[in-house]
Amino acid sequence: MTRESAGGPGDDDGDSVVYDLAADCTADDLEEGSPYLAEINGIVDYGVFVDVSDSVSGLVHESVLDGTYRVGDELVVELESVRENGDIAFEPSDLENYTLETVSHDYTLTGTNRLEANVGDQIHLEGEVVQVKQTGGPTIFHVTDEYGVVPCAAFEEAGVRAYPSVEVGDVVRVTGSPERHEGSVQIEVDGLTTLDDEIEAEARERLEAALEERAQPHDVEPLIDWPAFEKLRPNLEEVATRLRRTVLEGRPIRVRHHADGDGMCAAVPVQIALERFIAEVHEDDNAPQHLVKRLPAKAPFYEMEDATRDLNFALEDREKHGQQLPLLLMLDNGSTAEDVPAYETLAHYDIPIVAIDHHHPDPDAVGELLDAHVNPYLHDEDYRITTGMLCVELARMIFPELTEELRHIPAVAGLSDRSKADAMDDYLALADEEGYDEDRLQDLSEALDYAAFWLRYNSGDQLITDLLQIDSDDEERHRDLVEFFADRARDEVDEQLEAAMAHLEHEDLANGAHLYRIDVENYAHRFTYPAPGKTTGEIHDRKIEETGDPVITVGYGPDFAVLRSDGVRLDIPVMVSELEEEVPGGGVSGGGHLVVGSIKFVKGKREEVIDALVEKMADADIDEELSTAAPIDD
Repeated sequence: MTRESAGGPGDDDGDSVVYDLAADCTADDLEEGSPYLAEINGIVDYGVFVDVSDSVSGLVHESVLDGTYRVGDELVVELESVRENGDIAFEPSDLENYTLETVSHDYTLTGTNRLEANVGDQIHLEGEVVQVKQTGGPTIFHVTDEYGVVPCAAFEEAGVRAYPSVEVGDVVRVTGSPERHEGSVQIEVDGLTTLDDEIEAEARERLEAALEERAQPHDVEPLIDWPAFEKLRPNLEEVATRLRRTVLEGRPIRVRHHADGDGMCAAVPVQIALERFIAEVHEDDNAPQHLVKRLPAKAPFYEMEDATRDLNFALEDREKHGQQLPLLLMLDNGSTAEDVPAYETLAHYDIPIVAIDHHHPDPDAVGELLDAHVNPYLHDEDYRITTGMLCVELARMIFPELTEELRHIPAVAGLSDRSKADAMDDYLALADEEGYDEDRLQDLSEALDYAAFWLRYNSGDQLITDLLQIDSDDEERHRDLVEFFADRARDEVDEQLEAAMAHLEHEDLANGAHLYRIDVENYAHRFTYPAPGKTTGEIHDRKIEETGDPVITVGYGPDFAVLRSDGVRLDIPVMVSELEEEVPGGGVSGGGHLVVGSIKFVKGKREEVIDALVEKMADADIDEELSTAAPIDD
């Protein structure tokens, strides 16, 4: 036990000390011959019952009592005996002048890493409350210590909040018994105390030191030797640290990603790495499905519709389930001025935002709104380093045991985005070692694109992991799915182009480039695969193969245009900015890569916007070595 002095009645007599047990003291803290301050809690014919702490009570027999007593009176007592059945007997002490000395309970703490070995035994655990969930029965406090997170079930009465003063962020001491519950371990709470003052400070310091150490990412060698990647590696390590710490803090993570091949090759490995790390940290078997969610986005930026929906769900989860507000992880989008309104919406709440992207960024616009930003353009690199390539390495930093399942994914990401990076040959060779030749990888890329189109806003977790052959051991189903989806995709592309190619408009630009235009609103099938961006891309690829010359292809509708370019040095983000100024009332917005992008505008200004766009294309420099790096964003 730990003791500290406090004044008491007649504290002029320093030779007499009466011990005042803290509320969490147990019978183990009692010593024979020591006087304790007690409070009478009941009077019966054969004596009085007294409390010396919240959990230690006993009887003072009437045979040793003089005078009369009332409930609530204080009485100085000494331990007389502890019977075999645990009943405690006290006797009064004759001290009148004494000094009070507070006695704190000395705890032997049990960490969440030793709960299985102590099932059924009473233990003490200290940690921070990261979630408070009220069920129809007990209140569930999720508490994190140096080793993990454990649910602690406290019961007041059915549906009634136990320990209502305890909130998320409090450091607490839990006394209870670990018990198995629905396949995992939770603590059945006997007592829960909020720590304060020096005890709280010491606990927080201990927890913070352990959290900082455990949040450090794994030091993994990149899958290939690639100097361009090394520039971004420190930024990825910082993001890995932040994500691991977020898991350790019990905070949810929401992964928003562009719903295309590269976006899925980025998001799925990170999602699975986080799920496996969560399962390692949390005693609750359901934690992975509650704490990380993957959310596809059709637009190549964070739309207000998605942002308001995400925010509403986050606030509902906080209200209904006691969760903290999430960290938002943006993958394969999130770097441009178009993201700003959505980010500013979330800025009203405690929602950190991290973006990993390879679209041309606008750091001045998004910089202060992002807690971390990884983008090759910020290191004098470009879109050829795809987000999927980056995120495979990020996933390995979070959970390296996933490595063998990810070795083919960077090649899929690169082919999906038509990357011309020097590293593609190495990634293709790495995938080939795993049994994925280039034809199989191309099929997988087509299958992903096809599945993403029909899934729309659904993550399709099991289907996508089966297609990617991650977290899935059914090789036959994987191959059958890929073949089926890839064949369907190609057939439907052929059908689309058969309808569209007859309506293709051609123009020779002043700079020597071919310009092809297609009205995808009127001369392509709508609401089916392929989408306008994919249709434009497929036409573009065929014209490149047919002509061998610099080619620009524009697919347009009533209020949008999608662009592809090979051999022409376009800068689509700059062109969009110029059109915003040059076409008053045009409502021009958009962006993308340097030679791949999309533009939106007001329907009535379509002709003016496209004419101005064509003029800029005609003035662009020809660059025979410049080629498209990615499929057009839909």
